[in-house]
Amino acid sequence: MRGDCHVAHWGWMKTIETEERIARGPSPPPAPHCELPRGGMATDGVRKAPTVGEVIAGLARHPVRNLFARWNWKAALLSSLLRGLIFFCTNLISGWHAAVGALLAEFALRAATSGFYGAITEALSAAQPPWAATAAAMVVLPCLAHTLEFLVHWLRGTPKLGLSIGTSMIFTAFSTAFNLFAMRRGVLITHGDSKPLSHDLGRVPPLLWEFVSAVPKMIMRFLARVVSTR
Repeated sequence: MRGDCHVAHWGWMKTIETEERIARGPSPPPAPHCELPRGGMATDGVRKAPTVGEVIAGLARHPVRNLFARWNWKAALLSSLLRGLIFFCTNLISGWHAAVGALLAEFALRAATSGFYGAITEALSAAQPPWAATAAAMVVLPCLAHTLEFLVHWLRGTPKLGLSIGTSMIFTAFSTAFNLFAMRRGVLITHGDSKPLSHDLGRVPPLLWEFVSAVPKMIMRFLARVVSTR
């Protein structure tokens, strides 16, 4: 008799849980791809996106978890190839030997470091507001990357050092902003909802066009707003 009571009680509880689940509606969507660090809680109980300060503080407090464990191999691979090509081309006027030496040095440097820069970019891609995250990335990453890059190539005697570093810095300004833009859309990330590199590369051309056309669209919206207020 007692067993029957327990069974009846259990069935009644499951019915209540089912009715409550139906009343609540569908479950909320999963969290965005960047899980660390997290922002605070909003008044409605939904977790807010982290600020730039919270992201940087999280990276500083837990470098092993947020940098080493979240090393972005896609950034390391693509950056090594593209930066190596830049240094090869800018030093080719000094001869094949100098060009190949600069390429190999840059390839090794970027293979060792760009995964960490990619992890920083991926963390900042979840920060709000987007303009602050972009500004922070375009200050923090170039300072880290090009200081080390200059030292390595200066020590090894890269012939066209100024031209090489200058070209690399211009590329960094564009690539950092684009990487943030793409990572906010789930492309070129290596954690959470990451996709194979082949899938990401297929999405790069349309995203690149969207990224390049975003500035003219912003200007047009601004002009339209100015005209409408007159």
